[in-house]
Amino acid sequence: MTTPTIPAPARPGRRASGPVGKSKFRPEIQGLRSLAVLMVVSYHIWIGRVSGGVDVFLLISAFLMTLQFTGRYKQGRSVDLLRHWLHLFRRLLPAVVVVLLGTLAATFTLLPATRWVEVVQQAWAALFYYENWLLQQLAVDYYATDHSLASPLQHFWSLSIQGQIFIIWPVIFVAVALLCRRFALRYRATLVYVFAIIFLVSFVYSIIFTATNQAVAYFDTFARLWEFALGTLLALVLPGLDFSKPVRVVMGWVGVIAMLTCGIVLQVQTAFPGFVALWPTLAAVAVIAAGQTGSRFGVDRILSSKFLVRLGDNSYALYLWHWPVLVIALAWSGKEHAGWLSGTVIVAVSLLLAFLTTKYIEKPFRQWKWPELKRRRSIIAIAACLAVATAPLFGFQFKQYLDQQAAARQAFNDNPGAHALLPGYVDQVSEGAKTLPTAEQLPEDWAHLSGSCEGESRPDEKILQDNCQQNDVGDDAAKSIVVLGDSHSQQWLAALGPLAEAEHWKVTALLLGGCHFMPDNPDAEDKCNDFNAAAFKYVAAKTPDAVFTVGTQASPSSPDEELVYGFEQTVTNFNDLGIQVVAMRDNPRYDYNVTDCALSKGVDSPDCRSNESDVLASQSPFAAVEGTFGNAAFLDMTDLLCDGVQCPSVIGNVFVYLDDNHLSSKYVSSMGEMFDERWFAATGWQQ
Repeated sequence: MTTPTIPAPARPGRRASGPVGKSKFRPEIQGLRSLAVLMVVSYHIWIGRVSGGVDVFLLISAFLMTLQFTGRYKQGRSVDLLRHWLHLFRRLLPAVVVVLLGTLAATFTLLPATRWVEVVQQAWAALFYYENWLLQQLAVDYYATDHSLASPLQHFWSLSIQGQIFIIWPVIFVAVALLCRRFALRYRATLVYVFAIIFLVSFVYSIIFTATNQAVAYFDTFARLWEFALGTLLALVLPGLDFSKPVRVVMGWVGVIAMLTCGIVLQVQTAFPGFVALWPTLAAVAVIAAGQTGSRFGVDRILSSKFLVRLGDNSYALYLWHWPVLVIALAWSGKEHAGWLSGTVIVAVSLLLAFLTTKYIEKPFRQWKWPELKRRRSIIAIAACLAVATAPLFGFQFKQYLDQQAAARQAFNDNPGAHALLPGYVDQVSEGAKTLPTAEQLPEDWAHLSGSCEGESRPDEKILQDNCQQNDVGDDAAKSIVVLGDSHSQQWLAALGPLAEAEHWKVTALLLGGCHFMPDNPDAEDKCNDFNAAAFKYVAAKTPDAVFTVGTQASPSSPDEELVYGFEQTVTNFNDLGIQVVAMRDNPRYDYNVTDCALSKGVDSPDCRSNESDVLASQSPFAAVEGTFGNAAFLDMTDLLCDGVQCPSVIGNVFVYLDDNHLSSKYVSSMGEMFDERWFAATGWQQ
């Protein structure tokens, strides 16, 4: 099989291709790597902020990779790209596999089952270097966000970007080499032009993207390219720089001090990777450019110390281990932040695991000569690593499949849900019947319609296009309904969706997590006001038969409940357009996760069920406005969420809630029959 190679300059005596050679060792860079990882670890564990150390890592990796490829070209040695990639990822994967296996074991042992699916999903992403893309989706996905604890694997976002660059950068080096050979251009000078363009385009893109959507830009590969390009440009121009010793001494100290203070002075987490990220990256540039000063006052003497160089050898494993150890330790202890003592223990455990991983896993695999002899052997070694890591992932997902199949076969008697609160109900749940949704599937139990909005239903405005879904009823639908609001409105799709399918109604849902549907509200976020304005414009243009929304808002663990802001104006505005409003009363909310409580303490624990009077207002806020509108219907399903005395976490062997305020889709669907009856009674529609 022919693979791309980086051609050497045409000259006699060219050596044969082989593994990419190592550049001359520079101990101060290894010490700089140690300093960067110490910044990351200490800021994460004790300060609770982002340090900018990861950006230094990215720059250093590009700097060293550039030295490899330019050195290879200068020596007249070609590079087999496939062999290069196999060599590289064979060295990177073993430590990753060990950390993933350790994290999965700790997850299944110490974290609640409601978080297992999330961790497994991210383990796949971490293993195949697309964690940053997954987190980009989660950054804008309100429903997938865990508001209590971070994922123990989310730190793989930076390694994923780095892995993607390890694929892209060599291709650029090869392409430029081909270009230089074809047109007799200077290799290093051409690379400067190419990476200068990459730097400028990515940097401008990063600034604009960060200003408009920082949460997504933070994990964006293209928004980070400029950091790698900066490291590459430094490697290319460094041989031409000639600073005096005193200047280099000052540069080194200024760079180190700037690096250490970046995360304290700047709120990196909300400003990166825009222009603010120049701070730590240029600081690293200064340290690398200062190099070996030969001065006893130079910072390179410290960076080249045996301790920092040795720590640099373990920096990769330390970065891999510190975050899952931190997250799982906090979850196990029930703490939100690590104190100085617990944080020190976490650091010590992370260092020990990093040392053991480096000594007994990473280095032996790196020094293993057998896979280097043939590509096939490298492929086998990589496949073996992947097999070890994917076995528990496949096993977990297969078990999930079996559990779902078993649940689907369960008779109605085993999971009656809301029917258990109806008069005359006789409990026939069999012994050992699973409570649904299973604990692992609870975080995914969101209600959805069957497809995205297409054709005439597709909104013109992008803010709606990204948050629009519809059922597959055709244009000959008997009636049309638009569902508006937030995630509480969404969960009622589990009851409204089947009703609409049965009655051949068209349902379109325009939903944005965290945003009640209401008129422009000066106290609401701009994105909510913008979304609601666009949604109202859409509804006004489509004039459906009805609009469905949640019209009240409950308070956590309190009977206080009120109409959503501007509710009267909302109903009036739609009624003036000839559109009926169907308003649902909000479900009780809590100041703790009732489902996690039931899983940890048992469904019968008094801590996991509240008195109805403590969480539900004695009278619906709708009572004050009923009869005042020309065309409005009001639905109240709260009698099927509480039994008249208490509000249990499990009813009819079905979890009522996903978390502290969202009903589970499974439980809402169990209310379907009663929802249908009340819909027709309230709206006056004919069945």
